[in-house]
Amino acid sequence: DEATDPSVSEENWECIQQFCDQVNADTEGPLIALRLLAHKIQSPQEGEALHALTVLETCVNNCGDRFHTEMAKFRFLNELIKVLSPKYYGIWSSEKVKLRVTEVIFSWTVWFPQEVKIQDAYQLLKKQGIVKEDPKLPEDKILPPPSPRPKNSIFDTDEEKSKLLAKLLKSSHPEDLQAANRLIQSIIKEEQEKSAQVSRRVNTIREVSENVRRMDELLENYRRHQLSPADRETLEALFQRCEKLRPLLFRLTSEAVADEEALAEVLQANDKLSEALGQCRQAVASQ
Repeated sequence: DEATDPSVSEENWECIQQFCDQVNADTEGPLIALRLLAHKIQSPQEGEALHALTVLETCVNNCGDRFHTEMAKFRFLNELIKVLSPKYYGIWSSEKVKLRVTEVIFSWTVWFPQEVKIQDAYQLLKKQGIVKEDPKLPEDKILPPPSPRPKNSIFDTDEEKSKLLAKLLKSSHPEDLQAANRLIQSIIKEEQEKSAQVSRRVNTIREVSENVRRMDELLENYRRHQLSPADRETLEALFQRCEKLRPLLFRLTSEAVADEEALAEVLQANDKLSEALGQCRQAVASQ
């Protein structure tokens, strides 16, 4: 309820992250989460539905295969389709919400090409004329991590494992095929861990950037003595959230040591965050 509160214009990233953590911690987390999110996405309140879609996309980024498996079932996809269909909620859903739902489903067809039901659901929308053309995804679109075969896939870059896998797959012995299956599973798990690291880094850097931008705006008004009590609370909440992001950035730095470009992004985000926190302390101290 807090993460999708329609009375709040900004995303509550702390609540969203706590929601994702709960999904991952609970055995039935993905199933329960998607049931709750479907209800929120179908809300007649535009703000609540849009917040719920952001939570959904963040879960896709952070909650792994169990979540992906549940979201790719017709049981959940049909709930999204109802938001678009004039036979159900499409008659009163706002255009902004319908566009976001269309973008979400379309983005999944790109990132999860192996999920046949997602492809079928999207093609059905096009066939019925509900979706007339593929949406152009905004550059800052929150997208799920790439499918299990990115360009720098371990299948392609680890020559030794690739050769062993090819040899095992050519064998007619059952034990070799079982070994090949175990090897494939271990490689996919390793790639998923890499993908999760990238996703965490992208999301954290995005949140840092947005929080710093918002904090700068509020600080400018604070210096001019033009800050309302509500904005003062927002500034305090932003400051506390940014403080909590510092150890997360430190952890991301250790993960990105082998990737110079990623390391530079994390260090730059850390510099911006430190500067914003310093300016906030200085502004409060001076007054």
